[in-house]
Amino acid sequence: MVKSGPRSGPGIAAESLEEKGLFNEKMRKTSGGDVCGTNTFVMRLLLLTASTGGGHDMRARSFDQWAQRDPQGTEVVVHQTLESTAGLYRFGVGLYNWIQRTAPRLHHLYFNWLEIFRPCGDARRLVGRETFASALRAAAPDAVISVHGSLNHGFFEVVREVLGPRVPRITYCGELFGGYGFSKNWVNPKADLFIGAVPEICDAARALGMPESRIWCGGFMLNPDFYEADHGPDARDLFLRETLGLDPVRPTLLLSTGAVGANNHADFVRALESAGLPLQVLAVCGRNTVARTSLATLARSLRQVKLTPLGYRDDMRRIMQSVTAIVARPGTGTTSEAVMAGCPILFNGIGGVMPQEGITLKWAKLHGLGALIRKATDLVPLARALVEQTDWAKDQRAKLSAVLPQQSPLAILEKCRSLIR
Repeated sequence: MVKSGPRSGPGIAAESLEEKGLFNEKMRKTSGGDVCGTNTFVMRLLLLTASTGGGHDMRARSFDQWAQRDPQGTEVVVHQTLESTAGLYRFGVGLYNWIQRTAPRLHHLYFNWLEIFRPCGDARRLVGRETFASALRAAAPDAVISVHGSLNHGFFEVVREVLGPRVPRITYCGELFGGYGFSKNWVNPKADLFIGAVPEICDAARALGMPESRIWCGGFMLNPDFYEADHGPDARDLFLRETLGLDPVRPTLLLSTGAVGANNHADFVRALESAGLPLQVLAVCGRNTVARTSLATLARSLRQVKLTPLGYRDDMRRIMQSVTAIVARPGTGTTSEAVMAGCPILFNGIGGVMPQEGITLKWAKLHGLGALIRKATDLVPLARALVEQTDWAKDQRAKLSAVLPQQSPLAILEKCRSLIR
């Protein structure tokens, strides 16, 4: 198979760009072979992402993690495209995350502004265009994959100008449903391939003009841990008891937090305590030590609810498989993880639902998944059903199983490989 062009050697381009702040991860060599030392073709992918929320970066990291498991050999370079290309775009990323943390409903204004003015919709209007072009030349990828809605038009035009037609431009879209909230910027009919996570988003791409021959439903792109087999009820009980210090018999709620730190943990816990519900609650705080300390103080005052604040964890699949249900914002990342883990999900809509979250709720409603919480006390009747051991959780797990994608992320890598000329 012909490679896309001359290389500067494994690791060299990534090292120099790392120093300039253009890449947030170094190129990695997999067991598939050495680029310079054997005849084995190691596919090099350039992942375009941006840290608006956490889902895009999570998928970029997942591409990298699966590349390291690819028996055919794949290298991944993750490029924070908006943040590293121009200060204006970096400001936009920060504004997005500030709105998400403080007033999610204001995202309706921001979302519609982006849809109308499309600041990244044309290469001629891109700020920092030459900076991006330099990154492309240094990376010399075999294929370029966007995992972000703002990177599929103007930036793809620059990819074609700099790298030529031999390097395919691929969009991987982890959204779940079309309509209002699904940005038209995701779909570029001139791109070489649109990979959708679920059939519904492939239908949405088709409706926006993506040719049928360049649409492929590839399933979720998540951390490899989420594809490990469930170890069964005995292992679950042992994990709850030994690792988390919980009673496997009592219902356990997992309160999730987003990558930008937004949470309503204290409000939920106080509502459950006031209702006298004997629940166990795991509150994920990530790296937010202030929130974790505050919740630890709150935990000492509780009589009914057993509250356990958690810091950053790398065993979320085990936790999600072990709890009774998760409470999370209706983002595509956590929702997809809940599906893979078979964990019933309750959607946190406090502060309003962002347009991008609304399409997740539409997909969930279509498949009978979850329930929407608009204020903290809305959680009480839902949690009471768990305490009373109704069939809700069992029914939800059956519905989650029904929408479980059959494709492996390795199939996504193979699909990308098939386009390299």
